[in-house]
Amino acid sequence: MNWILLIIGGLFEVGFAACLGKVKETSGLEAKLWFGGFLICLAISMLLLIKASKTLPIGTAYAVWTGIGAVGTVLIGIFYFNEPATFWRVFFLGTLIASIVGLKFIST
Repeated sequence: MNWILLIIGGLFEVGFAACLGKVKETSGLEAKLWFGGFLICLAISMLLLIKASKTLPIGTAYAVWTGIGAVGTVLIGIFYFNEPATFWRVFFLGTLIASIVGLKFIST
């Protein structure tokens, strides 16, 4: 169950990064609403990380949480914010995913 909470927390980390990206692109009330979404996603993400790390090793939990956030944020950047998808960027994204999966498999 804590792995599921950790994955959901990582997805909320992607959410707060995406909201932060939208704050940069907007102004006025719309920017304030995106900033509110950022704060909500940030709080949920942190709470789920805290909950998951009560039974999972903190080093593994944090690495997986940030890895999910990093991979998800790069993908959001590529598909939503039109950032480049170069060979090396995708290659290293793949190695990051392999590392996250490896940490999951070696954890007890």
